[in-house]
Amino acid sequence: MTSGRELLSSLDNSPESRQPLPHPSGSFGALGISRPDGSFNTSILHLARGEPFEVDCLEKDKSEVRFVGDTNLHSVNPVGESFNSVVTTKRLHSLDSEFFEEVSLQCATQPSKHLVSWGSSAKEMLHNDNNTTFSASLEISRDSGNLGKPKGRSRRKSVQFDEGVLREEDARFIYINDPRRTNDQYEFTGNEIRTSKYTLITFLPKNLFIQFHRVAYLYFLAIAALNQLPPLAVFGRTVSLFPLLFVLCVTAIKDGYEDWRRHRSDRNENNREALVLQCGQFRSKEWKRIRAGEVLKISADETIPCDMVLLGTSDPSGVAYIQTMNLDGESNLKTRFAKQEASLAVLEGGAISGLIRCEQPNRNIYEFTANMEFNGQKFSLSQSNIVLRGCQLKNTGWIIGVVVYAGQETKAMLNSAASPSKRSKLEAYMNRETLWLSIFLFMMCLVVAVGMGLWLSRYENQLDYLPYYRKRYLTPGKDYGKRYKFYGIPMEIFFSFLSSIIVFQIMIPISLYITMELVRIGQSYFMIGDRHMYDSSSNSRFQCRSLNINEDLGQIRYVFSDKTGTLTENKMEFQRASVNGKNYGGSLLTADQLLEENVSGATTNRRWKLKSTIAVDSELLELLHKDLVGDERIVAHEFFLALAACNTVVPIRTHDGFSSCTDCQFFEDVETIDYQGESPDEQALVAAASAYGYTLFERTSGHIVIDVNGEKLRFGVLGMHEFDSVRKRMSVVIRFPNNAVKVLVKGADTSVLSILAKDSGIDDRARRAATQSHLTEYSSQGLRTLVIAARDLTEEELELWQCRFDDASTSLTDRAAKLRQTAALIECDLNLLGATAIEDKLQEGVPEAIESLRQAGIKVWVLTGDKQETAISIGLSCKLLVPDMEQIIINGNSENECRKLLADAKAKCGLKPSNKGSQYLTCNKNAEIDHLERPERKEEAPISLIIDGNSLVYILEKELESDLFDIATYCKVVLCCRVAPLQKAGIVDLIKSRTDDMTLAIGDGANDVSMIQMADVGVGICGQEGRQAVMASDFAMGQFRFLNRLLLVHGHWNYQRMGYLVLYNFYRNAVFVLMLFWYILFTAFSTTSALTDWSSVLYSVVYTSVPTIVVGVLDKDLSHRTLLRYPKIYGVGYRHEAYNKRLFWVTMADTLWQSLVLFGIPVIVYKESTIDIWSIGNLWTVAVVIIVNVHLAMDVRRWVSITHIAVWGSVIVAFACVVVLDSIPIFPNYGTIYHLAKSPTYWLTIFLTIVIGLLPHFLFKLVHHHFWPSDIQIAREAEILRRGPDYWVSKPVGGSS
Repeated sequence: MTSGRELLSSLDNSPESRQPLPHPSGSFGALGISRPDGSFNTSILHLARGEPFEVDCLEKDKSEVRFVGDTNLHSVNPVGESFNSVVTTKRLHSLDSEFFEEVSLQCATQPSKHLVSWGSSAKEMLHNDNNTTFSASLEISRDSGNLGKPKGRSRRKSVQFDEGVLREEDARFIYINDPRRTNDQYEFTGNEIRTSKYTLITFLPKNLFIQFHRVAYLYFLAIAALNQLPPLAVFGRTVSLFPLLFVLCVTAIKDGYEDWRRHRSDRNENNREALVLQCGQFRSKEWKRIRAGEVLKISADETIPCDMVLLGTSDPSGVAYIQTMNLDGESNLKTRFAKQEASLAVLEGGAISGLIRCEQPNRNIYEFTANMEFNGQKFSLSQSNIVLRGCQLKNTGWIIGVVVYAGQETKAMLNSAASPSKRSKLEAYMNRETLWLSIFLFMMCLVVAVGMGLWLSRYENQLDYLPYYRKRYLTPGKDYGKRYKFYGIPMEIFFSFLSSIIVFQIMIPISLYITMELVRIGQSYFMIGDRHMYDSSSNSRFQCRSLNINEDLGQIRYVFSDKTGTLTENKMEFQRASVNGKNYGGSLLTADQLLEENVSGATTNRRWKLKSTIAVDSELLELLHKDLVGDERIVAHEFFLALAACNTVVPIRTHDGFSSCTDCQFFEDVETIDYQGESPDEQALVAAASAYGYTLFERTSGHIVIDVNGEKLRFGVLGMHEFDSVRKRMSVVIRFPNNAVKVLVKGADTSVLSILAKDSGIDDRARRAATQSHLTEYSSQGLRTLVIAARDLTEEELELWQCRFDDASTSLTDRAAKLRQTAALIECDLNLLGATAIEDKLQEGVPEAIESLRQAGIKVWVLTGDKQETAISIGLSCKLLVPDMEQIIINGNSENECRKLLADAKAKCGLKPSNKGSQYLTCNKNAEIDHLERPERKEEAPISLIIDGNSLVYILEKELESDLFDIATYCKVVLCCRVAPLQKAGIVDLIKSRTDDMTLAIGDGANDVSMIQMADVGVGICGQEGRQAVMASDFAMGQFRFLNRLLLVHGHWNYQRMGYLVLYNFYRNAVFVLMLFWYILFTAFSTTSALTDWSSVLYSVVYTSVPTIVVGVLDKDLSHRTLLRYPKIYGVGYRHEAYNKRLFWVTMADTLWQSLVLFGIPVIVYKESTIDIWSIGNLWTVAVVIIVNVHLAMDVRRWVSITHIAVWGSVIVAFACVVVLDSIPIFPNYGTIYHLAKSPTYWLTIFLTIVIGLLPHFLFKLVHHHFWPSDIQIAREAEILRRGPDYWVSKPVGGSS
């Protein structure tokens, strides 16, 4: 974008441009506001630049809520300063006041604060979420005593601020180009960053400290410590440390490698160089040596090294364009500017000095509060005067700025903290079963300890003659003949209890947590690599941003979806227009078709072209090329001027080199215009205006240039009130070339139609009626609508507005309320120009995906900011709503009205609440409403609930919430329209807090962040509205239709695998412990071990761990094609069929039987033999490893080569380890395997143990599958029959595993 100096030089000499405008306190021109002292008042733009302000909502409860959202307010600034930025502000409004004067005044003076619920928070945020972006953040405080107290100098990390006023004691002082004075006085941090956790010295102690925060590791440590005590030394002291050391070392190596990579990244970042002003010249300096107060020069495409206040740019107007992709994920360019006074001094090469007072470092990237003293002048700074670390400079030659925050104090580093992780629901259930296992462990240890005490008291005098206990050492050596140290029966019982804990330690499956992490990593690898979830249009793969909740994807019952950008493409196309009461857009033609039909205006030779092609209405195009006479032509002219001017879009012009056209016999340079904006709606409207001949060519803060059918017209921008969620409209005050001043307004129909001129003639009433009819028609077609209006301003109205606008824009307290009051001065008595209709097409595959989810038993709710008619139309087109579905519509404007509507809705549904109907409840199965009595109705039609945000304001904060829950869960479909971001989160919480059902929220914009974080599973769409939703999500993907495969395929697989994994680990450990328990009872409660120390340690670490992980990652009960063909199979997840209490107790019963068989059969077989204890222990080791692996093999559904290697390889490895251990002379079991392996009895005993042990498990599976087959079993058998014998052939692991 060019600076526009030629236009300024050509137009500023006109009489109109030289005429000052009357103003009570100075003069105001088209390009700026001047103070009486002659200096420019550039602080008028502070609001547009993101200066924070706050309105506390003060009511009865004496507590407080603050909501942070985005609203854009632009205003006049000196010549050439352009703008295009998102500003975060704090808003308050009352729905009962049109212009909010009373509320804003009360909020500024009340001493108490008010705590509100979801509903009342949303009351402050009702908006059309398609036209504004929100950073949803909620701060709730009950401390009314701190109101107005000054804060300390400590660093603030919250994004909320108590006041917009910058107090002297709160400020940090930055002396421009004087880093020594700046840092000597305040000791600010340097610019060196460190994302690493450790150094060589701190790695070992710090890593151990972090690791021992995990309860599992503390359990390992306690067991190892107990085993070091002489009375409790069940295992060898070295062997007992092995599990703990193994886990600690593996984790330490992983953490060390990751931290080494962070060190390497930090080193590369800190050693980059930037130009710093030193001794009057810019010289290279490493980033890590840059300090606050230094002046830097950054060139095009370079990265900003720290947070800097702009002093000057290569553009004389002080404009700079930056890309904030690394900061907030948004790819569109943002506009920042230098103050005119500083920019002129930099361009003239004068001395750069001054003082900046700014707020303490904080995380809020959308706000910056400061002021600057420069060359004797003092003016305010705001968010659009600062460029942040990590951003890149684009389309600007260079910028010069002063460092205000460096290193760890930059906003980018303060925002680098990771989001809190969510917890898997299956893991919560698993902890319940772990508690039962702990009880079993305690009971077994108690039985052993009490039994030992009874044995000792009964046979105290016979211990030298009975096995298992001795009073004296009988082993040859130095202790031969000495007495054992006897502590008395009570202490011996206590020691026996502790020793039993050591022996039975793996009853608590601590290794399960590590196994689950490894399995989840493997599952995520295959989900990321699934080519069916790759979006070629955005070149985005599936992302797993959270590894803790993979299995929750298979248990979802409710899906809460945004509409715009999630169900739709968020690529807006201008389709219809109502201009002066006449409908246009019925037949749209492209440029080539217009040339063929020789339509007037289509053959205009333009030396520029739009980046995108737009179809236009030939009739409307011809009207716009008629002479400017007649009301219809004038209204159409102002209509498209409003589309081109009333926005925050910035045109970016690039040269294509040359262009050829069919009409021309020559080649010429052609400029391509690309519109950059934060709202796709605005971009579509500006592009449509250009297609009809009204091209926005240039924008600065002081003026805009619009090419009207080949003639460039310059309009002075006197001020802009950007769209906010309170007014639901935006307006711009512009001065026409003929010196006339108009206010152009666009906004939601409910907002603009209510402020039209009251006294209108017959023609005007007819125009309004026709426009409203067109709006209804557009909405029924699923189009997004806006109303356009305008009016002339008299000199008196302009003067009053300028005075109020100047005061409101520079105010640091209650700025939002004051600006709304100022906007109300001119946003009234408007003349209706027309309405626009924009199409946002459905994404590919959305109807099919929603239908599959519905068949799977998943309830899909759509939460959107669109108007009701548009939402219903989109619901029909995406098959969320069906034509024969009965609709219940709730759109009340008061609590009593909402109560009545809810009562009527309950009667319509036939719901009769019982005695506990108003209480909170938990629906444990299939979300059935247990406390509601439903009369049986023959062939009742499905019912859908449609509710608007205004009704939710009164429902979510009152006792009506329970009634809404009853109705919503009864209805097949729920559609919420005109909802605010916090209302979306409130609706999710309504279900999440009252049922055990799993919820999933999916969205693509910042206004969906609160909903995504509230749900059990959050999914972000990589869309057109930045990456805030993706960064807040647990999973991210490119298209809504991928949700079908994510849930029905990967969710089902992950849940089935993880459910079996948990049960199998419980079984695997418990069968080993119970086998030892029976042996201890057999040996007079002596805690004697028949197994070697190493066999006990290696059992869960080596012998049986690998098959568990492989099956957990690769096993499939059904193919992805079958799961997609029969969505109802997904119901096994939310019905908890793979993991529940019944399965746990059945598994424990099977475990009890197998442990008895493992212990009993070898004892019976070798009862009369002379086999020693180590030989029988050797047999038990081999038998238990084989039986648990064969048990696993019986349950594997999909055999691939890796599964065979893992399962049978583990058996071979276990046997090999036994051979190695029996070959070491110093071990007591030396040589036993060699004697046993020669005996057929040994092998027959193992075979018999396996067969008898697994027989009940086999018979149970056989009978259950034959008489009570599950849906999975039926589908599996059909799949096998369909595939034939080839099914049993092992296949390589595919990308969709």
